[in-house]
Formats: sequence, C-alpha cells, structure tokens
Amino acid sequence: MKRSLKFRLGFLALAIISYVIGFQVMPEQLNSTYEMTVVSGISVLYFLVLPVLYWIAIINIGKQKPWKILAILSLSALMARLSFPEDIASYFEFVMWVRYPILAVILLFEIYLLFSVIKGLWQARKLKGDPRIKALNISDDEKSQMVGMIMAGEAANWFYSIPKFSANHPKAITNIKLLSAKAWFMWLMIGLCFIGSTIAYLLLVDWSEIAAILVSAIVGYGFLTFIANYRISRHYSLYVHDDKLVINNSIWGLLMVNIADIKAVTITETTKTKDEDILFVGRGDVANVTVDFNQTQRYFGAMGQLPEPIEQLLLVVDEPQKLQQTIELAQPNKADSES
Repeated sequence: MKRSLKFRLGFLALAIISYVIGFQVMPEQLNSTYEMTVVSGISVLYFLVLPVLYWIAIINIGKQKPWKILAILSLSALMARLSFPEDIASYFEFVMWVRYPILAVILLFEIYLLFSVIKGLWQARKLKGDPRIKALNISDDEKSQMVGMIMAGEAANWFYSIPKFSANHPKAITNIKLLSAKAWFMWLMIGLCFIGSTIAYLLLVDWSEIAAILVSAIVGYGFLTFIANYRISRHYSLYVHDDKLVINNSIWGLLMVNIADIKAVTITETTKTKDEDILFVGRGDVANVTVDFNQTQRYFGAMGQLPEPIEQLLLVVDEPQKLQQTIELAQPNKADSES
C-alpha cells in the first residue's frame, strides 16, 4: 500500500474515532468547569487537530488542492451542531441549512447506485474479461483512465462476485499471496460491512430516518465488493490478457503492463522498501519476484482513484518460476529468437 493511501485511510479512521468520542463524552449542559474543559478539548480536536492532520495527510502528502480543507471544517461544524450542548450548538445552526441539500444528494446518489447496479449486472453477463481492462485500453490519458476505472468498478464487482460471469476469464499464471484471498477474511469483512450498516442507521435515525435508511443501504451494499475482492485475490490476481500482464492487488489496486515493456523478471528475495517508485504487492515483508520495466508504469490504487507512477514491481507469489517462464516466452524478442 502506497504511503499516500495509508495516510488517507489513517486520517479517515482517526476522524471517525474523534467524532465518535465527541458524541460519547460531550455533556448535555455546561454546569461545571469540568464540562467546559471537555467541550473546549473536543473543540480543539474538531477545529484544530483534525484540520491540521487533514492538511498534512490529505493536502500535503496526498497532493490535493488546498481549498479541500473546507471539507473537514464543514464536517466538524456539522458534528458540533449535532453533539455540542444546545447553548453552544446554536452557534452552528447555519450548518443545518445544508440538511436538505445533503438529503437530496444522498437520494440522487442512491438512484445513481441503483442504476449502476442494474447497468453493471447487465454488462457483466456478457463480459469475457475484467471491464476495468477495457477502460484502461480506451485511452493513455491518466485522467481518462482514472474516470474509466471508477465507472467500470460496478460492472467489475458483479463480474467477479458471480462465478458464472467470470467463467471465461483468463487463467491465473500463479497466485499472489494476499490476505484477501482467505475465505475467513471475506466473511469477516462482510460481517463488519453489515455491522457498519447497522451503526450508520442508528447514528442517523434521530437526525433523519430517510437519510439513515439510504446511508445504511449504501454501506450494506458493500458486501458485494468484498465477495468480488475475495474471488479476484483467490483466482485472478496475476494473469496475461492480450499481451498484457495484469496484476490485481485485490480489487483495490490494478496494474496492467504491456509484456513488451517488461525488462526482466528476476526470482530473488527483496525486502519491502519505502521508495514511492517501487510497488510491493503480496503478504509479508519480503518479495520473491522482482519485475523491472523499460519505462514508467501507472498503478491505479483505491479502485482507480489514486493513479501512481511506478518504476519497479515487487511480488510475493506462490510459484515465481511460472511467472518468469510465462513472461519470457511471451516477450516478442524471446519468441523471435526461438523461431
């Protein structure tokens, strides 16, 4: 996992924990110095600590636009309106004016999600390969590929989650060792998905029952992604498709490389590095295969939302010899020399 993605996920987890703590410890009234101290501490957390960490983790390390700091400030203001004592929360009343626009956006997103489900299911029934691959082949432009990856994500979920749809999928050369390839991990994530759906409903039902139902449905729908995630990791993590080597870092990350762009595949033990130009895929800290390229490749992390350039690939696979032999036989110069 790349450094920028780790910081994004870390900040998201920290923000959720911070807001949950705020709701739990916030007093209903201000009747003592202790209660004032609690409110002051949570205010510092909401409006100083989280924005500073957002600036570091998202804007600075994640290379996002500075104006996006408004997102965390607006979210903190909304949390303050919902959790602070009434005499202080009233100062954040302006935030409640966005309640109905938020509901409208959620409703539109739900309608779009329903449309995407139907469309993805219809497309997946006739596909012979990962729909994300087709999206990457349309253009070499990074932004076009990123948008295509995101749009193809729903079809990919259905394509991989239903075995009949992926029956004609290219066979894996070998398997990358991934935690997501374990059945128990899939069931754990599905369980957490439905727990998250229940929690989302309970947190929002007092604010708006409609919003609670819509958000919990969106969260619960994520179970399909975890089924697809398991099947990709278990059966299709590393394969060749139309003279391209496809590397699936579960469903969350995808790298597609022209075999002609592969300089060498070396079977050697290499320790994981913090170098941003080197992608490490697999479980553990020591890779058993190194793949060098003739030119910079583009890795799409976070389901296509985070494209990153890489110069070298480190893999942890079950049978490294199979990968090496397959690539050597498929390379144009190798085939020409043997003929």
